[in-house]
Amino acid sequence: MSKKELESLPGVGEKIADKLVEAGCDELMTIATMSIGNLVDICDIGEKTAAKIIESAKEISDVGNFKTGMEKLKMRENVGRISTGSAALNELLGGGIETQCISEFYGAYGSSKTQIALQTSVNVQKPKKDGGLSAGAIFIDTENTFIPERVVQMAKAQGMDPEKVLKNIFVARAFNSDHQILLAEKAEEVLKNNKVGLIIVDSLTSLFRSDYIGRGELAPRQQRLNRHMHALHRLSTTYNVAILVTNQVMSRPDVLFGDPTVPIGGHIVGHQSAFRVYIRKSKKNSRVARLVDCPYLPEGEAVFKITENGVEDIK
Repeated sequence: MSKKELESLPGVGEKIADKLVEAGCDELMTIATMSIGNLVDICDIGEKTAAKIIESAKEISDVGNFKTGMEKLKMRENVGRISTGSAALNELLGGGIETQCISEFYGAYGSSKTQIALQTSVNVQKPKKDGGLSAGAIFIDTENTFIPERVVQMAKAQGMDPEKVLKNIFVARAFNSDHQILLAEKAEEVLKNNKVGLIIVDSLTSLFRSDYIGRGELAPRQQRLNRHMHALHRLSTTYNVAILVTNQVMSRPDVLFGDPTVPIGGHIVGHQSAFRVYIRKSKKNSRVARLVDCPYLPEGEAVFKITENGVEDIK
């Protein structure tokens, strides 16, 4: 929307419109799906004014309207899928990393979560017939894991121009959890001005763990993490992009039998992730991926390997 169109909304004047544009909240759907508290913080206005603005945005857009099951099925026709580089892993995921949802890959250090993230940031740039979306990627880097030289290796292995591939990956380093949340909001500006099919957050929870220490900080940490996940989910549905997040793990001492490894973030992350994939090391350079949860796919496992070329099948 233009600034003048924003000013036409009840409760929005010139100053508020300027603040909305500055914050990247210049789309009806964005305003209609915002919380009152979030709009209050952005525009420095009262709750009644914020509620009025959000309600008017809902009325103009179709965000509050019900859709039939057939209409939702038709919307699913727009879902794209990005190849992971492994046919076995793609099959486990129903064809690859889906758009319009969040896919979480979690595992211990060295399980190759970042390798999958880097590989998909290359593969998303391929044509659809080759497992891509002919689009770029946004990479929110929280642990300094984006290594351009590794992307060059993967691009060359795919017969792609490494320089062109790197130019289509928009990278930002987050230094604390607030900065990470801000970058997710700023990603919307990149989405508006560029053809992007994938947003990566590597890793999702590391900065939240370091910023919120101790049991007393658990509730505020989870609240902030929940807000962050909701923001990512909104981007995925609004712009039809795939969201890939990597996650750290911890060991539960109360688990006496089986694998005690669990992802950080608890139910907050679990409920927002459509695909939850546990990655673990196997023999030599091979990895085992287990689909732990998905609303429409059964649990299962896939074996793949990590080589100089990137993510590949074991032949």
